[in-house]
Amino acid sequence: MTLFDLLVPTYTQMLGALSAWLAKAEAQMDGNADALLSARLTPDMFPLATQVRFACVQAQEGIFRLRGEAFPPSIAELLEEGRNAQQKAGSIADARAQIAETLAVVEAATANLPEIDPATPIAHALPQGMVFDLTAQQYARDWALPQFYFHVMTAYAILRAHGVDLGKADYVSHMFGYLRPGTMPAQ
Repeated sequence: MTLFDLLVPTYTQMLGALSAWLAKAEAQMDGNADALLSARLTPDMFPLATQVRFACVQAQEGIFRLRGEAFPPSIAELLEEGRNAQQKAGSIADARAQIAETLAVVEAATANLPEIDPATPIAHALPQGMVFDLTAQQYARDWALPQFYFHVMTAYAILRAHGVDLGKADYVSHMFGYLRPGTMPAQ
């Protein structure tokens, strides 16, 4: 198994789930779903619009960093939009379009994946000046996946906290592809 075998399906499944949650919010909120994009879990956390954008950033960054390639300008644009989402949250349709664009970027970037030695050194610099020295495996396991899941899970929690009818089955909807026939409990 390669690092890409771990990351790409995770990004694909969970971004697809995030898009479905947003569609569910739109269907349930009678035209008021766009207001959810400004919702936060707590005052010191970013709003839903930022969580969606940052989940998209994390998926793209993970792929490009492991490929050893420069980030496309779209990543910097998403980061800036995310940091300023309180002023311009956009719409649910915009958020779902961004997820679709990210899925397309991830798919295109993974067309000809290089073989990556899990021990390949990666220096991960943050805007505040901190630099983490990791191996490719450590980066995927300890940064790329946790950061991605943080933003996806925060988006899920914001939607739930604001009345969108979501449950565990929505969060792990990809698991139903593995369900053994005849084992689904009767309702």
